[in-house]
Amino acid sequence: MFLRSEHYEQSGGAAPSSSGNALVLTTDLSFADRLRATMAQIDWTPDLGARIGSRDWFRGLATCTALIGACWALSPGIGQPLVAASALPLKGKAWENARAQSIAPLAFGADTGQRMAATDLVRPLAETPDRPTQAFASAMSDGDSLAAVLRRAGAAKTDIARVTDLVAGALPLDQIRPGTRFEGVLGRRAKKSDPRPLEQLSFQPAFDFRLTIRRTANGLTMDRQAIAVDDTPLRIQGLAGSSLYKSMRAAGVPSTVAADYIKAIATRISVGSDVASDDTWDVMLSQRRAATGEVELGKILFAGLDMGRRKVQLVKWSRNQDEDEDGGNGHGDWYDASGQTERQGFMGLPVAGRISSSFGMRMHPILGYYRMHKGIDIACAYGSPVYAVFDGIVNWAGYKGGYGSFVGIQAQGGGVGTGYGHLSRVLVRNGQRVQRGQIVAYSGNSGLSTGPHLHFEVYRSGQVVNPRGFSFSSVAALTGAALRAFKSHVSELLSVHPGTARKAG
Repeated sequence: MFLRSEHYEQSGGAAPSSSGNALVLTTDLSFADRLRATMAQIDWTPDLGARIGSRDWFRGLATCTALIGACWALSPGIGQPLVAASALPLKGKAWENARAQSIAPLAFGADTGQRMAATDLVRPLAETPDRPTQAFASAMSDGDSLAAVLRRAGAAKTDIARVTDLVAGALPLDQIRPGTRFEGVLGRRAKKSDPRPLEQLSFQPAFDFRLTIRRTANGLTMDRQAIAVDDTPLRIQGLAGSSLYKSMRAAGVPSTVAADYIKAIATRISVGSDVASDDTWDVMLSQRRAATGEVELGKILFAGLDMGRRKVQLVKWSRNQDEDEDGGNGHGDWYDASGQTERQGFMGLPVAGRISSSFGMRMHPILGYYRMHKGIDIACAYGSPVYAVFDGIVNWAGYKGGYGSFVGIQAQGGGVGTGYGHLSRVLVRNGQRVQRGQIVAYSGNSGLSTGPHLHFEVYRSGQVVNPRGFSFSSVAALTGAALRAFKSHVSELLSVHPGTARKAG
């Protein structure tokens, strides 16, 4: 056994050495090697943020200064560009290969790749080949026609005549609405100077059907495809909020419908004072929804307002079925859900202005003596629109002595009539039926007049009465078959859920 302190040579079983330290073999190094080793042991780039003022720190500062000085000495100067070697221009085959694979303007003979470059086998074409078919799409504008649309597309005259004959058999050509979109395909032609034959044409001239014209063995034929249409009214509800009109517009109600709704509700309540922010408004308008996705919105049919303790429900209905066959297309008068309506006359003046002369005896401003003033004078701007105060028939439309241009309207029953004088322009004729709120004339200064104004007078049983003290209201109620039809219509309207409609088809 050997002790840990004893060292023996492991070869040949020799006796242990007399020294306890291992032997280190050294060799003589050259000066360059010793210098290189010494330089490697020195830290030339110490951290200049630590041990400031020490010998190592100053050595690092010297190194940094030397590097900055070297960069400054080798730089071309501030603002001077560095000159670099440029690539030599390509020549020969290398230039042809690079050009074929680059992007360049067509005017410079650009190629898309080396394989597409022209060779000796390529020959120029005598003329550009004609396409076998050509698709087109066009829309009809105001004052346009079907023949003009096909002519612009390049169809042959014989095909245009045939198409117009086919379409005329389905509907009058003047009923094709502006904006109708035409999509078609023109076929192959014998030579470029010839017009292309029409192969196919498709368009939707009306809301509920589409026409498709195709070329068959027997020539051009037309197919009519019916489009399913849902005519369920659109019902929208919401809270009145701070503004009834703004609330309806925010819910998507068209501006005209919102205005008609407020006018209808205003005949029963005061919109400005009676409507609270938490009241619920309810409106229905006619709507047509095609299976192809088109939607047409019509006129208002129902106007409702839930004020908690009181509900207002008005339905648009016409008693004259000859003029309004379905009774519910937005024409007629506003009836309560019970079938009763209050026919209101004009709530204010027939023209926007102020009363400048009242009814009764007065000194005539032109004749210079006292005489009866049979109406009231309303001062207004020249050319202001004049509205009828109730439904009736025109019994005078033209010049009438001192009244100048004059319009007289007789109500239907009750012996009540109105007259409008000193007009600048008359819009109605004798025997014409007018409705309350319709513009019948424009104010002026004709006849015995000292300035632009409207003379307005009212007759009852042939005698003039004071327009300011006359009420143009009357109550009408439906009875019998008309009431039953009205009740059925109201029940159908109220069964529509808000924001929903039956599926087309």
